Formats: sequence, structure tokens, C-alpha cells
Amino acid sequence: MKEHIIIKVAGSIQDQLPANIPYWVDFINDKTTVVERFHPDVDRILNDANRKFWTTREYKPHTAEWSAEEMHADLHLTFRIILQDDGKLPDDVMQRIKQLPFIVQLRTLLLGTTEFPREVAGAFTMAVTDPGDLIYLPYAKEWTRGVKDIRVAVLDTGANFNHPELENKIVLRKNFVDLQGLDTSEFIGDVLNIDALPEDQVGHGTHVSGILAAKGLKMNEGVCPSCSLMVIRVLAAMKSGNRIVGAGIVDNINNGIKWAVDHGADVINMSLGIKHSGGGLPHEDIVKYALSKNVTIVAASGNDGTDEKYYPGALDGVFAVGAVDGSGQVTGFTSYGASISVVAPGSNIYSSYLNNGYALSSGTSQASPFVSGAVALMKSLAYEKGRKLTNTDINYILRNTSDRLTSKVRDQKAGYGLLNLADSFKLLNAILS
Repeated sequence: MKEHIIIKVAGSIQDQLPANIPYWVDFINDKTTVVERFHPDVDRILNDANRKFWTTREYKPHTAEWSAEEMHADLHLTFRIILQDDGKLPDDVMQRIKQLPFIVQLRTLLLGTTEFPREVAGAFTMAVTDPGDLIYLPYAKEWTRGVKDIRVAVLDTGANFNHPELENKIVLRKNFVDLQGLDTSEFIGDVLNIDALPEDQVGHGTHVSGILAAKGLKMNEGVCPSCSLMVIRVLAAMKSGNRIVGAGIVDNINNGIKWAVDHGADVINMSLGIKHSGGGLPHEDIVKYALSKNVTIVAASGNDGTDEKYYPGALDGVFAVGAVDGSGQVTGFTSYGASISVVAPGSNIYSSYLNNGYALSSGTSQASPFVSGAVALMKSLAYEKGRKLTNTDINYILRNTSDRLTSKVRDQKAGYGLLNLADSFKLLNAILS
């Protein structure tokens, strides 16, 4: 196991770093360009420890040069050091590097796990009631069913690409599950091929994708059926006792977010959440970049029913979503450590699943795509009218049109309230008029 180390440096030392450092994904697949030094002080410490290494960039610029937005988020100052031999770098060596004055952050790869709500696969009779009715989705669809030019990126476990509900819906796909540098003995399926197709091996991403954009053949139609999906696999399946959980390297998830932004995502749905375990807030820099590009990020608040913070939902600027049951009340499993924006249906949601099948599932993971799809519908209507909505616009609309579930303007567990797309689209139309 060749350990990967993330290192972020101060901008003042850029001139002292090697030129032509390759992007780590490119380097793993093609070692034509090899850089075996970093900064003289770091090189000296690693040489003293008799550890050879390769230097790679953690991110790749969208164009030939780093953009102002990329540099503002410090993406050009973040690197990935890959040790050439198996074995971990001793703690004392890590500490010596950390103490260098130009080191902003130094850590090993973070493996984040997210518990999936239990899915019950099999043949069901489609529910008579559509959870979309709870949020007045039919009214919104009178205005727009979405447009193909508005893209929703689903960062998840991939998708069942042959599923009839998703046929011709997915315009771009990418796999960022590559667990090189970690012990993979507890993982199931493909975890070491970043160029492999992001086929779903868990079912979670397929379920979420169906809520967003399903055709409605044997389930309720998706929230934004005419929008385009981008499927980005960032979570693999891992055994945890008698359960399967989603797990992925936080840093690879970051690369998935950047890829989505750089390939035209308007909305990113992240039905996942990672606890903070030290060394900087998870996803902070890359979310800053996404928001600067006016990409809306919607994330599940978590499913443990506590005030635990899960990221990216707990980051400023991200729309964190809680779940309600069929009666419109906040579920007991909704985590509320993040500043929840709104709540949406998340109990016994019927959607597409593995092997061209269907399943019922509950969780904030299911509530999140209802909000992502709603935002995509809003952006679609604006697009049709030759306008662009900002994240500030969307926050204003949700804040002023969601149905409050308590007397508070913003409740800790319910946010601004239950999504109400009838009122949202009335206000949106007034803004666009």
C-alpha cells in the first residue's frame, strides 16, 4: 500500500516548487511525467527518512491556466505526495513536515463513510400517493418540466445505466472511486480503477437518480424529468458488520465535485455526509470553488437523528436537506447539526434500483434529490426566459416560500420549512417577470 499524503502550502513558495507537476489521476494512469522532488525543506525530511516519493497535483485546472476562481479557492496550492514504497510515513516525519512555516495543511487521505438507509428491493405496487404532491410538484411542472441544458450531477454510488427509467437521461459519467493508498480488504467490487464506468454496485445512486429524473414507467415521474443527469461515482460499497455502507476518499469526492463543476453542472446532489475528523473541514475549498461558479450544492443532512454535523451539508452555502414523513412531519432520523435549509419527502420513497428493479427507501438521502430537482426546475424556467438564477436567489425563494413547521423563521430541525413549489414558482415567476 503506497500511502498518499495531501499537502497544502502557502502561496509565497510557489516559485520554489517544480514545474510541470502532473495531476494525480493522470499520473496513476500514465507515468510519462515523473516529479520526485517538492520543496527543498520537505525533500530533506523525506530523504532523511529514506522515503522516495512522487509529487502530483491534487486538482487539475479547467483550462491551460488556473482561473481566478480556482486560485481563490487555493486549488493550485494543494498537492498529493505519493510514496513509492509500501508502508505509512512515520508520525514523527509527518510532524517535522507540519512544523515547516509554509505548510498550511498536511494529512493522509481521509476515508469517509456514510450509512445508507435500508432499501427493500423487489416488486411493489407503485404508491397511490405521490410524495411530490406534498410539495406541490405538479404545479411546478405546469411551468416547466426542466430543460436538457440544465444538468444535475449526482455524486453517489454510480447508476444502473441500463435501467429503463434512466435511459437517455445521463449525458456524462465518471468514476472517482480509486482507493489506492488504503486498505481495501473490506470493500466490495471495483475500487481501484478510476477510469472504469461508474456502474452502481449498491443501489443508492440509482435510487437517488430515479427520484430526480425517472421517466415514470413503473414509478412516479422524477422531479425534473427533462433535465440531464451527470453520474459521478464517488462512493464504493464497504462491509460494516452485517450492513453495507458507502465509503469513499474525501479527497476523491472533492475531485468529483470539481469535475462536475468543470463539465457544466448547474446543481450537484450529494446524498451523503462525512463527519469532521480534523485537518480542515471536509470539502471546504472545493465547495468554495463550486459556489464561486454559481453551482448549487444540495446535500443530505444525515440520518442519525442527532445534532452531529455532516459535510458538505454543514458547510456555509450548501443547502442541507432534512426529511419529512408522509404527513409532512420531520422524521426522527433527520440529523440537524447542519443549518438545515428546507425539508422534503424522505420516508418510504419508491424509486429505481439495481438490476432494472425498484425499491422503497427512507432517509435524508431521498429528501435531498427532491430539493435538487426543484432547484433544477427553477433554473430551467429561468433558462427558458433567458435568465440565470444565483444561489442567493434560490435561498431567497426557499426562505420565503417554504411552509414553516414551527413558529420559528428557521427551525433547527425543519429549516425554513417544507418545500412548497406552488409558492416557490409564484415568487420565481414574479422575479423573472
